[in-house]
Amino acid sequence: MPPVEAGRVNSHNEWDKLKEVIVGTADGTTAALIWMRPGPIPPDVMEKARAIAAKACPKWFYDEVAEDLQNLADTLTKLGAKVLRPTPYDQTRMYGTPSWTSNSNNAYNARDLNLVVGNNVIESPSYLASRYYETSALYPIWYQYFDKGFKWIAAPKPMLDYEAKLPYFRDENERVLTDEDLKHQQLTGGRLEKLHKLSEQEILFEAANTLRMGKDLLYLVSSSGNQKGAKWLQSVLGDEYRVHTTSDIYRSSHIDSTCMCLRPGLVLLNNTRVSEKNCPPLLDKWDKIYFGEVAPTSEVELKFQNEVRDPLGNELEALGFQTNLHDMSSPWVGMNFLSVDPQTVIVDERQTALIKMLESHKFTVVPIKMRHIYTQGGGIHCATLDTVRESKLESYFD
Repeated sequence: MPPVEAGRVNSHNEWDKLKEVIVGTADGTTAALIWMRPGPIPPDVMEKARAIAAKACPKWFYDEVAEDLQNLADTLTKLGAKVLRPTPYDQTRMYGTPSWTSNSNNAYNARDLNLVVGNNVIESPSYLASRYYETSALYPIWYQYFDKGFKWIAAPKPMLDYEAKLPYFRDENERVLTDEDLKHQQLTGGRLEKLHKLSEQEILFEAANTLRMGKDLLYLVSSSGNQKGAKWLQSVLGDEYRVHTTSDIYRSSHIDSTCMCLRPGLVLLNNTRVSEKNCPPLLDKWDKIYFGEVAPTSEVELKFQNEVRDPLGNELEALGFQTNLHDMSSPWVGMNFLSVDPQTVIVDERQTALIKMLESHKFTVVPIKMRHIYTQGGGIHCATLDTVRESKLESYFD
């Protein structure tokens, strides 16, 4: 795709008319190889690990991911938005600190580590060593915007020279399954998320923990964002913005499988996780659509996960690596949509119940195919990053 001239960064919320957007890429995807030990990786171990990582990323699979992302990009273009794509670097290259060594994983989830707040672009510091340089895949895009002016802020890089992931339970055997856990198992052929908390030793958060509503941002304290991250975000945004935290609605990762704003005064909430009892007080006066009847995780992805990714992940762990190969998004990533304007949303075509529900509320729904959102760790909202909307900074809660 030829370069597209960028305008001026300007996006204050999740719903105003979309003018420019980044769509992630599948190019160069590999399995994460994280070596959380000081000193070099033995050459024979590294050779074995690279061979396993290659097996975990067969060409046919990532050709399908790339095809779906291109279709998403083409759909957005037809709807009037300019589309920009990341420039992935060699994700197999190892890098590190005196405490650990890692490679990168992918540049698929453009939103995960990049937060656009008005005319600010904020790079967030993930707790995952394999995401240390992921934001640099967007640097060629940001430099297109740079001449027209925006505030570019990067959070401090975490040292990660300690155990940043803390057990959610002292003993996994003590875990009492919640209704959400049981529903998760039902929708995923029996799989269960392994939960963790984050240390508060450093600033750790991923941008997708944050929901933007003009002057107010809702920040989810979770397995991918700690309290220090929220405090730092408020400090860099200043008095013009208010960062509200919530930790009661969801124990795992990003907020956009749980809360999605459709327009001022209307929010979609995952009823498996959110009820009137634990709904963030910020949203008290908004109209709420409670929904959770997502399609089950696709059989194709479950088969690929169970027969390819999990066994290869076990092999990497036996070599001493941490890896992402055991990770799958929850089935509620099917609620992960992108608003093109206050009346139009792009939705995964498998989510027929969600489509009917949105249509019943007078939304125009554009369904598209996204075959591998569960193994890629993100749906339509995750794989896109709106950089320009026809919007201005407003308060929706005063």
